[in-house]
Amino acid sequence: MNTRNIKTQLSFSPAVMLLLIMLITNCKMSHSQNSLNPYRDILPLKTMKDMQYPFEVKYLDLRDNINLAYIDEGTGDQTILFIHGLGSYLKAWKKNIEGLKSQYRCIAIDLPGYGKSSKLANSGKMSFYAEVVKDFIDKLNLENVVLAGHSMGGQIAMMAAVNYPHTIQKIILVDPAGFEEFTEGQKQWFREVMTVDGVMNTTVEQIQTNLAYNFYNVPDDAEFMTTDRIAIRSADDFEAYCYAVVNSVKGMVDETMIDILGQISQPTLILFGENDNLIPNRFLNPGRTIDIAFIGDEKIPNSKLITIPRAGHFLQFEKPDEFKRAVVEFLNE
Repeated sequence: MNTRNIKTQLSFSPAVMLLLIMLITNCKMSHSQNSLNPYRDILPLKTMKDMQYPFEVKYLDLRDNINLAYIDEGTGDQTILFIHGLGSYLKAWKKNIEGLKSQYRCIAIDLPGYGKSSKLANSGKMSFYAEVVKDFIDKLNLENVVLAGHSMGGQIAMMAAVNYPHTIQKIILVDPAGFEEFTEGQKQWFREVMTVDGVMNTTVEQIQTNLAYNFYNVPDDAEFMTTDRIAIRSADDFEAYCYAVVNSVKGMVDETMIDILGQISQPTLILFGENDNLIPNRFLNPGRTIDIAFIGDEKIPNSKLITIPRAGHFLQFEKPDEFKRAVVEFLNE
C-alpha cells in the first residue's frame, strides 16, 4: 500500500461509473445463447429474497414502509456499518465482514430497492439513502458507528456524515463516487440515457464484462456476483430493482457533494485501487485514478488517502487483507 497525503486544488462532481455506460449499451445488444454458455443451468429465482447469503439475514421495519435487510456479525466497541455500491448488495462485503468481525461489530445493509430489502419506489437521492442509514442506526441504538461505503455507498456515507455529524464517528470511503467532475451537459446525458429497459436487458455476456471491469484481476470467488445477477432476472421484484438502479444514478447526479465536502468533520479514510477501471469515467474523462482520489483528500479536512496497487474498483474484495490492515490501523488511531 502507498500512503499519500498530497493535497491539490481540484474541482468535484459525482462519479458515475463506466459501468453505467455499459448498462446503457445493453439495450442495443442482442442476446446470444448457445450450448457453450457456462451459465445455462443457473436456476431462475422467484424473488430476490431467494438469493443465498453467507450470513444470517435479519429484517428491520423503518419509516415509509421500508423493510431493510441486514446482517449483524461480531462484537466490539466500534460498529462498522457497510454500505454497498450501485447495483450491488451487502453480500459483496462478505470477505471484509469475515475478516473484521473478531474485532468489531460488523453490520451490512441492502439499501432500499436492492438485494433482499423492500423495493417500493423512492427518489434514489443520496440524502434519502443517508436518512435511511440514520433511521437504521437510531432504531438499533447503535453507538460508535463507522460508515464504510463502496462506490455509490461512499457518496451516501459522505452525505450521512455531513447531515448527521453526531451520529457518525468515522467514515471509510472505498473507491467512492463523488470525486469526479462532470459538466452539466454530461450530467443531463446520464439522466436521459440511463433507462430501466437498458438495465433489465443486460445480456449474460455483458454481465460478465461488467464484472471484469470492476477488478484488476477477477478473483475466482467473485463468480457469485455473475451468477446472482443472472438468476435475479426472472425475479418478481427484478424490475423494481432496475428502477432503483436508474433512480440511484439520477440521485448521484442531482445531489453533488462539491460544496459540502469541507463540512465532513469526521476522520476519513479514503481507499482507492490504483487500477480502478471505472473512476475516472474512461469515456467522458480519460485520466488517472490517483488524480481523482486527490480531490477528496484535498477537500475533506481530516482525511487520509491510501492507494492499493494491482487492485481495481472492487479493491475490498480483490485485496481483503490490505483492506483489513488499513481499516484496523485507521480505527486504532
